[in-house]
Amino acid sequence: MSYNLKRKKQARLLRIFRKIHRVTGASLFVFFFIIAITGLLLGWKKHSNGAILPKTYEGSSTDLNDWLPIDSLHTIACSVLHNAVDSGLSTNLERIDIRKHKGMVKFVFTDHFWGIQLDGATGKLLHIERRNSDFIENLHDGSILDYLFDTPGEILKLIYTSVMGLALLLFTITGFWLWYGPRRMRKVTRS
Repeated sequence: MSYNLKRKKQARLLRIFRKIHRVTGASLFVFFFIIAITGLLLGWKKHSNGAILPKTYEGSSTDLNDWLPIDSLHTIACSVLHNAVDSGLSTNLERIDIRKHKGMVKFVFTDHFWGIQLDGATGKLLHIERRNSDFIENLHDGSILDYLFDTPGEILKLIYTSVMGLALLLFTITGFWLWYGPRRMRKVTRS
């Protein structure tokens, strides 16, 4: 293969990669921006002084024998949610976090971003928390779309993460070639 033909093929390939890189970047800019910002926030959540991740409070006893039954604590948490936050909020649970070593139990609800921390032994309210970290995480991984559109099985999250993951892989490959291709062409020119 002649030198000029080889150089033209390399230049053509470089133009194709540049176009793919530019079009992908332009069309997915907003999503990459959201992922970058939310990723930074999630990385800093434990160092946000409670602005992103709520502080975990301590109860009065770490001995589970002293604790109230979980169903009683759940009833108290639902009552606190309705009385102190909003009586119209759903009490469907996403999870119950038991922190034995802190003497605390945390109720995190499915349909909104509120959590209730109770003393495991007394049922006393320790903290009502707005779960900003959960909201940011849902933005970051795309599950906010399933939440907004009420889709089953997190299908929109799966599509979102697949598209963004493949786009990042494509960016990595085309970006590398945009860096390496001209160097390779200069090396061939010198030879």
